[in-house]
Amino acid sequence: MTDTLIVGGGTAGCVLAARLSEDPAHAVRVLEAGRVRLDPAAFPEALRDATRMPLDPNAAWLWRYPTILSADSDSAEGAHDAYDPVLGELVRGRVLGGSSAVNGSYFGRARAADFAAWDDIAGGPGWDFGTVLDAYRRSECDKDFGDRPGHGRTGPIPVIRSAHPAPISRAVAAAAHSLGLPEREDLNAVPGDGPQTGVARVPCNVDRGLRIGTATAYLLPAAHRPNLRVDGGATVSRVLVRHGRAVGVEYRRDDVTETAWADHIVLCAGAVETAALLLRSGIGPASLPAGTGIPLVHPAPVGQWFTDHPEIGLEYRVGAEPGEKPPATVPLEYVVDLDDIELRPYTVEFTPGIRRLGVALMRPHSWGVLRLSSGDPAARPVIAHRYLSEAADRTRLLEAAALAEELLSRIPGARLLTRVPPATHPRAVVWLRERLGTSQHLSGTCRMGAAHDERAVVDHGLRVHGVRGLSVVDMSVPPVPLSRGPQASAVMIAERAADLPR
Repeated sequence: MTDTLIVGGGTAGCVLAARLSEDPAHAVRVLEAGRVRLDPAAFPEALRDATRMPLDPNAAWLWRYPTILSADSDSAEGAHDAYDPVLGELVRGRVLGGSSAVNGSYFGRARAADFAAWDDIAGGPGWDFGTVLDAYRRSECDKDFGDRPGHGRTGPIPVIRSAHPAPISRAVAAAAHSLGLPEREDLNAVPGDGPQTGVARVPCNVDRGLRIGTATAYLLPAAHRPNLRVDGGATVSRVLVRHGRAVGVEYRRDDVTETAWADHIVLCAGAVETAALLLRSGIGPASLPAGTGIPLVHPAPVGQWFTDHPEIGLEYRVGAEPGEKPPATVPLEYVVDLDDIELRPYTVEFTPGIRRLGVALMRPHSWGVLRLSSGDPAARPVIAHRYLSEAADRTRLLEAAALAEELLSRIPGARLLTRVPPATHPRAVVWLRERLGTSQHLSGTCRMGAAHDERAVVDHGLRVHGVRGLSVVDMSVPPVPLSRGPQASAVMIAERAADLPR
């Protein structure tokens, strides 16, 4: 009999499986929809190379989801213009290690203020910064600052910052300094250790140019354990609930429907797939779409309050960079950290000859909705981000874009390809919409909170309210936007879950 069945061998699932199976008496099984490779040498080079994003259109290791970033109903209050929907796409890893195997290797921690807000909402103890800091530390082997307070030197994930940044990274950092922004030596520093905003090198989970995701760092070294079983190509269609308790899951593998039973079910499929799986299992809003044919098993606000970081791109050209062509590097070496805003000078050229400075809103007020399009597990859910639906978000993004424009004006030879309109300009919202994108940081589809919280799906112990034996351990659970990229926090949540009673 399986003690813990983990659905999803992604960023969080690999961590949790490795930690729980450290107890030889605890039987752990992982069901992963993507291909499972338990030999590090068998991983495709594209997944290992930290200098590229392996997001090819037909890559077998990706989930792709269409999304409505902003719609006419999300536009400015009282606006007279009718807008076409702004469409986008979410991309997630569909492979052992999940998105940690395909992302840009950004390994930044969320802020202490984020956890103060999280702990206030959680409905129980354990989510303040002081508590989660131990889980962050346990995950990392920081090659630069591992001996400093609040850091780790013995964890499985190497963390390093570019020692020789590319010319464009250095140019943006110099321009930011000329604006009076301080140097942040360590983006992951604990409060009180240096300035809390400024220009910072990006901490990356990279070792000698290789991306070290959680499959490589956690699961593969544990794969030999007799109490750990990992099955790939297994798409879970629903959780089986009997008398208010989760007892197993139904899944398809090689066109055969099978059932897996366990004492405890943990969903680690990511903020999109975990929410969709709960909805297909009848755990969701009382008004599930009529066309799905899914009976309601337990009412819960699954998918109703997610957040993500809206991002616009300022495109610019620079003159030819002197000297030899710099070696390939990670996609993002520096960020300009302004607390609720992050400016991202990408080293990669998304269009040949054109560079992009990303302007991301890290604590948006807008929230999105995820729902099923049908009861078919192969059907993609309907995802509506509702970006720009709050006036405060529109204003702040325009302010940040104006600052980014000033920063670029201080780079010798840089030429911005479009001007930033004043926030009061009648077409300012149109300008934002034309450049609107997503940071690919969706979270909060199964928010944490007390049982009486109308937005909460799980409790402070990550257990689904009202369904015994069922937990969620991934980026579905943060009840507030986290002001960093999600990777390090997904690992932290899984490390934290390994310590919690089940």
